[in-house]
Order: sequence, then C-alpha cells, then structure tokens
Amino acid sequence: MTFGAWAPAGKVIYIPTTPDRPRPMSLSSPRFSGRRMRPLPAFAIAACLAVALLGGCKKGEGDAQAKDANKGPDAIPVEVAAVARRPISASYSGTAPLEARGESQVVAKTSGVALQVLAQEGQVVRAGQVLVRIDRARPALQAAQADAQVRKLEANYMRARQLEAQKMVSANDLDQLKYDLENARAVYNMAKLELSYTDVVAPISGTIASRSIKPGNFVQINTPIFRIVDNSRLEATLNVPERDLETLKSGLPVALQVDALPGKNFAGTVDRIAPVVDAGSGTFRVVCAFEGGGLLQPGMFGRIRIDYDQRADALVIPRTALLDDEDDPAVFVARGGKAVRVPVKLGYMDGEWAEVLAGLKAGDQVVTAGKVALREGSAVQVLGAQPAKATASAKPAAKKGAKQ
Repeated sequence: MTFGAWAPAGKVIYIPTTPDRPRPMSLSSPRFSGRRMRPLPAFAIAACLAVALLGGCKKGEGDAQAKDANKGPDAIPVEVAAVARRPISASYSGTAPLEARGESQVVAKTSGVALQVLAQEGQVVRAGQVLVRIDRARPALQAAQADAQVRKLEANYMRARQLEAQKMVSANDLDQLKYDLENARAVYNMAKLELSYTDVVAPISGTIASRSIKPGNFVQINTPIFRIVDNSRLEATLNVPERDLETLKSGLPVALQVDALPGKNFAGTVDRIAPVVDAGSGTFRVVCAFEGGGLLQPGMFGRIRIDYDQRADALVIPRTALLDDEDDPAVFVARGGKAVRVPVKLGYMDGEWAEVLAGLKAGDQVVTAGKVALREGSAVQVLGAQPAKATASAKPAAKKGAKQ
C-alpha cells in the first residue's frame, strides 16, 4: 500500500511503502505504472515537521546545558588580608565610673544664722579654711558664764587648801571643791568648743562641688551645707573575675578613655588590689589611680584597659577573619582561587587583632569579608586583585585563509 503527497509544484509525488523501494519516485516512473497511489494527508506532513523542529530545539537546549555545566559555579567575591607580624599586648578591659579619692560632706556642728558664706561652687579650698560664719552671740555668752564659774571655784579651792593646812577644813570638803572645779573646767571647755563651731571650716583640701546655704539662712545642727571633692587624684574600681587574680598586679600600666572626651587617652596605674575574692560574685576589686586636676572629673564613665603582657613580634590576623565558632577557631584562606578552611590556635586578643600560634604562616591571605557565603572549596574572586588575562590561556587565533 502506498501514500501520496501533495507537491507545491502542482503535481503529485507517490512514495511506495514497500521495503524494497526506499526513495520517492515520480508518478511517471515506469515502475509504478498501473499501481494505485493515494496522496499523503496534510496533518501527517505537519506532524513530521513538528517532530523535526522539536528534535532541533531539544538539541539546542542540551548544548546550552552542557556549556553551563562546563562553566561551573560563579566565584564568590571576597576581601582578604595578609597574615603579618606586629606587636600585641595581653590586657584586661572593663568599665567603671571615676571617683574622687577624697570627698567630704561639710555639716554644721551648731545651730544659728549664717552671717557670712565665704566659699562658692568650683572654688578650691584648703583644709581648715573658714567657709561659713554663724552667729556666735549665744555661744560666746555661754562660754563667758562657764569661765566665770571656773574662776569662782578656783578661788574657793585655793582658800580651802590653806584652811586645810590649819586643820579647819575637812579632807572631804576639799575633795568636793576639787571635783566641782574640774567639772566647771569641762563645762567651760565645752562652751569654747561650741563657740568654735560657729566657724564652719573645710575638713579636707579640694574643690567645692556643691553648696546648699546662703547668707541669712538659719543652719540646723548636723545639716550638710557643702560637698568638697579632692580631684587631684581619681580612682576607678573594677570587679575582676577570680581567674585573673594571678595576672593583675599593683603598678601595672592602665589606659583610660572616657565617653565625655572622645579620642583622648589617659594613663594611670593599678594602685591596689583586694586580697580576697567575693564569694557571692566570684570577683575581686582592682583600684586604678589616675592624675586629676585637668580634664578628668569625678563621675565620668571610663573604659579601662590593663596591659599585663606584651609580645613584640607576634603573628596576627584581623579578628574579622575568625569564623563564628568559639569552640573550634578557624579561618578561610584564599589559595588558588579556592576557599580553604584552616583551623587555627589563638593567643592574645588585642583590639582588632588576634594572635595566631599555629595553623597559618606569614603572607597567607585570610578572608575578612564575604566569608559567610563560603564553604570548603568554594571558588573565590579576591576584590581588588588583577584578574588573569583571557589571552594567556586561550588558543591562538587561526590566520586568515588557513585550513581548519
């Protein structure tokens, strides 16, 4: 049985279906004379064309996938830093407010009206300087009264001693006069002391930090009226964990920065260390001393660093290169365009630097940025590095006219 096909030239071509006749023949061929031929339907022609086109598309897609597979994954852009040698310090850091080494609340030891106020806030005073004068009329009269009583008893006691020598006064009466005289002298001394309290003096040398009295105010006994701070020497107290008890010693250098004065550094020393550890917190007190009288003031919040060891030629890397794994410190190293995870052994930490005791050598390129997206063996592209020229590994172009 044979099928026929419609030819665009206006004549019908007949294709035999027998196995011994594989190629199409014309209707006028003598071999097919007398056989019945039927034209091929149009839908069969369309199906054949669709199969041919589909096969060509699949072939193109397969070629593109093969090219993508040969290309491999895109390189991950990273930033690197070279492992180098530099000085590094071992230190303990903490925060604490600054306090004046000497501070005192000035209180009135007697009552009365403040006639004169001789000191103002911010004024520097010395120990024993008069700050306030209180009305002294009443205490002065009490002192005069006590003085008169003492002089009267002294005269009586002197006459009694003369009479006692003549056996005209008993020993008991003489002793009574003696005791009365001693009591009167004590009352007089108390009156003089009360009179001296009308001059309120500074107990320590320093600066007037606050004043809560004005001339004419009535001052109650034991009322605070001034606060004096000695800011010539400032202190900051750190509560340090007990594991650092052996490393911190008196006399170690201390570096101080305060939030109120950004960019300025102040030097001090470890003044004293508490000999005991607090059982509740597991810490011990370390008191650092700094010279005051300048920019530093009591109450400033300080950031303190105590350096207790230093190495002049340490192998260091930026701390940003360390992976987020404290139990197993490691870094990514860029080698041959690939990321290699390298475990490291760390030493001292100093600011933005970390000391490496094992795992790296000087000159290794550690990844500092972009490491989050990396895995072992990931392709990397170092930012800022000169890429290799494409013509270096490419085949030379064929000359025009050469045989392929």
